[in-house]
Amino acid sequence: MIKRRLLIAGNWKMNPSIDDSVSLAGEIAAGMDSLKGVDVLLAPPFTALGVVREAIKDSGIFLSAQNMHWKTNGAFTGEISGAMLIETGCTHVIIGHSERRNLFHETNEMIDLKAKAASLLGLIPILCVGETLEQREGGHTFKVLKEQLDLSLNNYRSVGIMPPSTILAYEPVWAIGTGKTATPSQAQEVHRFIREWLETSFDSKTASQVRILYGGSVKPDNTADLMSQEDIDGALVGGASLKPDSFLQIIRFS
Repeated sequence: MIKRRLLIAGNWKMNPSIDDSVSLAGEIAAGMDSLKGVDVLLAPPFTALGVVREAIKDSGIFLSAQNMHWKTNGAFTGEISGAMLIETGCTHVIIGHSERRNLFHETNEMIDLKAKAASLLGLIPILCVGETLEQREGGHTFKVLKEQLDLSLNNYRSVGIMPPSTILAYEPVWAIGTGKTATPSQAQEVHRFIREWLETSFDSKTASQVRILYGGSVKPDNTADLMSQEDIDGALVGGASLKPDSFLQIIRFS
């Protein structure tokens, strides 16, 4: 049985300032000393990628962007390409976060193009899926997730190969920034569904290798219960990742 290494990722969203980013990243990096058995990743805003890269160098922390365009260059005012992210030192990029889907109307098809472009460039995509409260209460969770997975990863499916380094993240929209969290059993049920989708869409080896993170009001006091679930391979942390003490507690949950 393949043992998947846990990943704790901090998504800082549109926070904080450059100076505060340096301080925050530095405190997290200092707290990583001698920590083993878990990968850690930080996703600061674009403006802070360079300074955070310097603050975490030699710490083993991975650097991620929060979004990218699928083209490598061109007349796309306000956008940033994967090639540019690589130049800043990024190894990962978050794609399809619910805030991108819902606030900026990104479609599954757009997200699919981003995932393909990231992989071709050597960036590891962290692709997010999740249902709204209305969809969950209507009993449509698995239907919604299957559509998101099918269409957001269509390029992979069309060739029958998904890079095992690809990371998926289940983020129930109703739990993001609300203080509500899926129970460990609810989260595990969805993560198991996603892993079965991977096996059906690709093969058992891919399904056993791909890491699936949980995101949605992850805090120090609920991390251990969530991480104890068989198919949960880490966390995509929002608000708590902006507080070094809280984020380090989540990293050291065991």
